[in-house]
Order: sequence, then structure tokens, then C-alpha cells
Amino acid sequence: MDARTAELLGSALSASGPIVFLTGAGVSAESGIPTFRGAEGYWRVGSTNYRAEELATYEAFSRMPEEVWAWYLYRRGVCRAARPNAAHLALVDIERSLEARFLLVTQNVDGLHLRAGSSPERTYQIHGNIDFMRCEDEHPRVRPIPESIPFDWPKAHALGDVERAALRGCARGAWARPHVLFFDESYDEALFRFESTLRAMKEAAALVVVGTSGATTLPAHAVDLAVRRRIPLVVINQDQSPFTEAAGRSPAGHVLLGTAGQHLPPIASFLRGAR
Repeated sequence: MDARTAELLGSALSASGPIVFLTGAGVSAESGIPTFRGAEGYWRVGSTNYRAEELATYEAFSRMPEEVWAWYLYRRGVCRAARPNAAHLALVDIERSLEARFLLVTQNVDGLHLRAGSSPERTYQIHGNIDFMRCEDEHPRVRPIPESIPFDWPKAHALGDVERAALRGCARGAWARPHVLFFDESYDEALFRFESTLRAMKEAAALVVVGTSGATTLPAHAVDLAVRRRIPLVVINQDQSPFTEAAGRSPAGHVLLGTAGQHLPPIASFLRGAR
């Protein structure tokens, strides 16, 4: 780990407030999970190819729930076949070092952080979790996808009677929906920890951004708060992005070009030693 990162994290340790780690698709990519915005994101319904941005919407789910569910079950199978990587394990190590001062905010819906050992209490899954579904009644109920639906869902496979029955378990036989934030939906507190994330950033001693380009609203708010508050801001990414540019503008910012698996283990080692 370089001297500038050590300086910024050392400064954060001597201050008060949480040290927030914000993760995105780059962390999951190191476990072999595609972003689904490229070729892997296409899904054929009849004679039409849909992109992820078209399928992962409430509008599409309202119009063709079976087809959207089939795509999400395939995605779930890809996620379940993946294993936590060095970056996930480093964050577990960091949580052990920081204890109550640790907060993980993840955009990833694959559940790999929790499978690696990050605690649910200190992990805000701000885009949901693909292993869960919910009913949209007055009090949305989030629960695991039933065990009757296999993890190894084949690509382009249609729902059968068993799957339909399992996924239509809401009031009056209504469809449950994947517990994810669709592209045409907004964050809220009850399901996606919107206010909790912003509140944590208003108190944070530092923000470490890992493997995300800054394309969604809540992470952008978090980085903006870090810059305006002039707290340490470390951005780990393989490429330049709006977040690396933000770190470059901040007097307390620093950019580490490379992968999460390259940079998070040395940070974990540093924080373990500081403890």
C-alpha cells in the first residue's frame, strides 16, 4: 500500500465516525460475474432481443413477468456459481479490524459479500439481493426465493408450473418480484437504506470507493458528500471515471488504479496492524 493511502486512512482512524467502503460491479467481475450490460446481458423473448436496461425495469416486469423472472433466475444461477474473491475476503478482514466503525455499502446484488462473511448488520445492499423476492402489498415482505427453484437455471429456459406456483405466492395469487432496484425505480429507506447511507456519509471519517464508475444516484451522492466534507476519499478502479475525477479534485482524495483484489488486501493488512 502506498504512503498516501496510509496517510489518509491513518487520518480517518484518528477521527470519529464510520469508515465507509462503497463497492460496485468491478468487485464482482473478479469472481467471474459479467456486468450484464454487454453481450451477456441480452435476452431473447420471442423474436426480440432485450438489453439488461430494458428487462430490469418495473415496466417490463409489469408487462411480461414470466420472461423477466426467467432472466433473473438465470442471472441468479450465474451469481450462485461464483465464489468470493480476495477483495470480498479483505473486506471481511477490514470489518473485523474496524468493528463498529465499519460500513459496507454495495451496489452488487449477487450476495457475495455476505457469503464471504461480511455481516448483514454492517452491509447495506442498496440495489437489493438476487437471492430474494418480495410481495408488493402495503408492507412489502422480503423473503428468499423458494428452494423449489434450482440455482442452475438454464439460459433461455421458460418457467414451468412449479416455478409459477412458487413465484405467485403473494396475496390473491399475485406475482412476487425480484428484490432488486429496477432501472426505472427510485431508492427508498425501507428496502434500500437510502437515508441510512446518506446519514452515514454525513458522519463518515473516510470513504473508500471500489470498482464502480459512478453511474447510479446514491453512490454519486455519497462521493459528492465526501468531497464537500473534505474527508479522505480513496478510489480504487481499473479505469478513469467520474469518481476518480472527484478524488483528483478533492484535497483529501487519492486514486489507486488497479483491481479490488490488488489493493484491498494491503489496506486490510494496514488496518489490522493499526488495530
